[in-house]
Amino acid sequence: MSLINSLQWDTRGACISVLLSLLMIIFILTPSYSQDHSDLAKKTQNPLSNLISLPFQNNTNFGIGPDDEIQNVLNIQPVIPISLSKDWNLITRTIIPLIWQPSFYTGSENKFGLGDINATAWLSPANPGKLIWGLGGALVLPTATDESLGTGKSAIGPSIVLLTMPGKWVIGGLANNVWSFAGDSERNDVNQFFAQYFINYNLPNKWYLVTAPIITANWEAPDGQQWIVPFGAGFGKIFSIGKQPINAQISYYVNVVKPDNGPDGQLRVQVQLLFPQ
Repeated sequence: MSLINSLQWDTRGACISVLLSLLMIIFILTPSYSQDHSDLAKKTQNPLSNLISLPFQNNTNFGIGPDDEIQNVLNIQPVIPISLSKDWNLITRTIIPLIWQPSFYTGSENKFGLGDINATAWLSPANPGKLIWGLGGALVLPTATDESLGTGKSAIGPSIVLLTMPGKWVIGGLANNVWSFAGDSERNDVNQFFAQYFINYNLPNKWYLVTAPIITANWEAPDGQQWIVPFGAGFGKIFSIGKQPINAQISYYVNVVKPDNGPDGQLRVQVQLLFPQ
């Protein structure tokens, strides 16, 4: 029975990934009928831009666990900038994960549900110089609908963003570290590091190349089992359906460093609705 469930999950996860990939390709090939949105490319690549957006980022992780299972995480990530004054903005980003979790061990079951919600806010100058920066904090809430989908802990910590945008390039990175301060006393403490560098090169006709791997470390894990370090790249395009500007991208990352049962690689497909002010 567990083999049947595993096969059902593998098929389901693969289908989700393929369908989202096809959806993005259809979007990219759809002609644009609204005004030119070429100025949006760098704004979408700048996490501190004064741009409201709604990304749907689907991450399919391959080769997890002893049986090389497939996990799928759909992150709904509304980004809402708030103008505090003529000199300062507060950029908020909330990550709401919907997780398909395979059964890793005999007797366990596949799970689907909400993971832990992660909210981040950065204070950033409204009129920055060549170096764009933001300082703030990250808060993780134990909202998972099953204990296998989250940590069971509330966690908090500092966050920073730095980037520059010379010519056709957008180059930068963001990082945070969170520590648990409340939650289920029977669950393990949380001490987790997150970093993402991003390099974008903008091409004609609103196409671009991108690499934006997500590096993580679980400081509570044993030595040699703490880090996930990916390497890879992809491409994307700004386009419109009717009057709605959209940013879509696809990329693939191989984990060159990972825990023994960590994923071998990740396919990332993102469709981002843009709401220019």
